[in-house]
Amino acid sequence: MSLAGLARDAGDAGDYFIPYPDQVLENVLENVLVFLKSRRDRNAVSLVCKSWYRAEAYTRSEVFIGNCYAVAPRRVTKRFARVRSVTVKGKPRFADFSLLPQDWGAHFTPWVAVMATAYRALEKIHLKRMSVTDDDLAVVAHSFPNFKELVLVCCEGFGTGGLAVVVSECRHLRVLELIEDEVFDDEVDWISCFPSDGPSNLESLSFDCVESPINFESLEKLVARSPLLKKLRLNRHVSVQLLYRLLIRAPQLTHLGTGSFSPLEESNNENTRETDYVSAFAACRSIVGLSGFREIAPEYLPAIIPVCANLTSLNLSYANIDAEQLKPVIRHCHKLQVFWVLDSICDEGLQAVAATCKDLRELRVFPIDGAENAEGPVSEVGLLAISLGCRKLQSILYFCQQMTNAAVVAMSKNCPDLVVFRLCIIGRYRPDHVTGEPMDEGFGAIVKNCKKLTRLAVSGLLTDMAFSYIGQYGKLVRTLSVAFAGDSDIGLKYVLEGCTNLQKLEIRDSPFGDSALRSGLHHFSNMRFVWMSSCQVTQEGCLDVARQLPRLVVEVFRRDEEEGGQRGDFVDTLYMYRSLDGPRADAPLFVKIL
Repeated sequence: MSLAGLARDAGDAGDYFIPYPDQVLENVLENVLVFLKSRRDRNAVSLVCKSWYRAEAYTRSEVFIGNCYAVAPRRVTKRFARVRSVTVKGKPRFADFSLLPQDWGAHFTPWVAVMATAYRALEKIHLKRMSVTDDDLAVVAHSFPNFKELVLVCCEGFGTGGLAVVVSECRHLRVLELIEDEVFDDEVDWISCFPSDGPSNLESLSFDCVESPINFESLEKLVARSPLLKKLRLNRHVSVQLLYRLLIRAPQLTHLGTGSFSPLEESNNENTRETDYVSAFAACRSIVGLSGFREIAPEYLPAIIPVCANLTSLNLSYANIDAEQLKPVIRHCHKLQVFWVLDSICDEGLQAVAATCKDLRELRVFPIDGAENAEGPVSEVGLLAISLGCRKLQSILYFCQQMTNAAVVAMSKNCPDLVVFRLCIIGRYRPDHVTGEPMDEGFGAIVKNCKKLTRLAVSGLLTDMAFSYIGQYGKLVRTLSVAFAGDSDIGLKYVLEGCTNLQKLEIRDSPFGDSALRSGLHHFSNMRFVWMSSCQVTQEGCLDVARQLPRLVVEVFRRDEEEGGQRGDFVDTLYMYRSLDGPRADAPLFVKIL
């Protein structure tokens, strides 16, 4: 039995568990709880009794906030006083698809202001989809004397000036990772601001999303004096020649983001360049992860072959290459477990992956062109090949423009260990392109045969039958995403009544309305959030939910006035989430909180 189950049983025992009167016993409990790492187990332990609640709060060193508006910062710091690591998520995931205006909120400022006084021993901050200012970064740099790790994912609002303050003031910094952020160019040479006196403690440096040029000489010196550096991800201003110079300085790297992976225009000596790159990669025998390849010159791709035998992760999601360019590389990647790629490799490239990468656990295939053409470069042929060759697959994200039920059914049978299945059929309500039938049986097979499934994304022509399958068999599904799919309100009702573990529901461009929304009244309070955009939900329906669930925050965005007529009755977007502290105070004018 899991620790969460034991704690739950303890709580059910009632009279048998009373708060410990003896301080010694509380100390023993605290010493045990420090070894408990799972958030779910810790949350369960805190519910047993007041004594366990106090001990769990006192021993918690890491705090995870899945929604920055679900709880006030002061409530967090009041309960957890000895925190050294904080993770906060802001905007909902669909913000990544430009469905949410940038000025919606998710500001880090109130969080860092409170943490600056409450958590002087803080060492790590991880933020995702948050609005972060240079002033926020300055507070971080000046408030936490032992600060070691800053990870910003899909954040915006800050610039190179803020980065300069962090790297210059945080002298114990070990990790600085900027991932898919929007970073302003303040014309500040932030790389040169790293302390230059003695060896650096830096272990991970990722700045591939920073669009502004960097001082390469300073970067090269930083890499040279960072013997602990294991992870380095470079931006597009680092050419393949400059990459070579860094590889010579840091053969101990385990994860490398290659920058542009194309040559400087003035370079002409091709024979020397090819020889140098192959030998440089050959010297880096510790590399197990490769990414980057922005602005790639495909003829340089074979240079990575010396490290392919040890690769467990390869990210080519920026590399516009075809199957013939991929095959000489992928045939050496027998240990590969994570592979991200563009659909430019076509079905033929996926067949090559399936033939070699027998240990593959995660595959993501992204579209290089989002146009709704009749046929796309990848199809059911590639999906079927992967399911036949990669039987250990646990997670897949697959963008395509045509699919068949037969291929999806085959994947459900060949890859029963799938935990994540996200099939994104580009276009509106596209059926099985061979039979013309809805995609019901394919997605039904996924939820029937993949018993471990916790995340599901559906698209294409689906009837209520598909959602009936999801509600009946998707008992472990925690995140469901629906795009351009659905038949009637009954379909969503099946999901909300059947998926008892559902935590996150994302729906866009689907015909679900007020009746479907009301069918989830019994479950919404247990969910982290519900997002519905371009559906048939009215403000009156949203208001009804807000009245019946007063502890739920219900936000709506109206459609543009130009749509007029009956369409004007529908809200553009509904976003609702649970919160311990009620509606937020920083909602912009286009957001109405019901």
